[in-house]
Amino acid sequence: MLIQQLFAATPVPFGSKGAPSSIVKKPIESINVLIDKTLEDEQGNKRLHGGPEKVLHQYAIDSYLVFKEHFPEHAEQFLPGSIGENISVPGMTDKTTKIGDVYRMGDVVLQVGSPRVPCSKISQRFGIKNLDTFVNQHGITGWYFRVIEPGELNVGDEVKLEASDSGSLSIYQFMSIVNDKSATQSALSAAASIAALDPEWQKRLSQRVKRAPA
Repeated sequence: MLIQQLFAATPVPFGSKGAPSSIVKKPIESINVLIDKTLEDEQGNKRLHGGPEKVLHQYAIDSYLVFKEHFPEHAEQFLPGSIGENISVPGMTDKTTKIGDVYRMGDVVLQVGSPRVPCSKISQRFGIKNLDTFVNQHGITGWYFRVIEPGELNVGDEVKLEASDSGSLSIYQFMSIVNDKSATQSALSAAASIAALDPEWQKRLSQRVKRAPA
């Protein structure tokens, strides 16, 4: 697999309230990746985005086909990079990418830590009401990486899976459990116990276990 495209942006006023956002990204040839951020991409809301657990966002190219199927009148809008991701790699999807997977991309080593929780800015970006809910319900959220080894990402860099936990869950499987209102304590506990899962998600799921059916 190869990196097909990279994207980055700095915050600009966005939406009806003009809140700062970097969801509208532009293609670039390289990204300098540090342990807790990149030099080229900056988040508008650092309380909800960015930081060591969310340094880079990847979105599956195949997920854009789902958009085009359900919203054909907006098909021209659904291009790689338009949902705010940093990395586009053919062949990687929410169903094949597991939490904890470690990838070497060029000289950078990244680990999948969590899904991206879609927010209302996605709906505003495309002008489609409740598109963020659609993304969540269809399990096409994409995922965040934490950085194991910093360095430079370049378009055309080779992407290699270096480690994967067979007992982990794919992003799609994980979100299926999260979105299941009747998910059992055992299912939620199993998801929460994934060692590589973002600690914020571990805490959130552990709290939900207490309210879940046995």
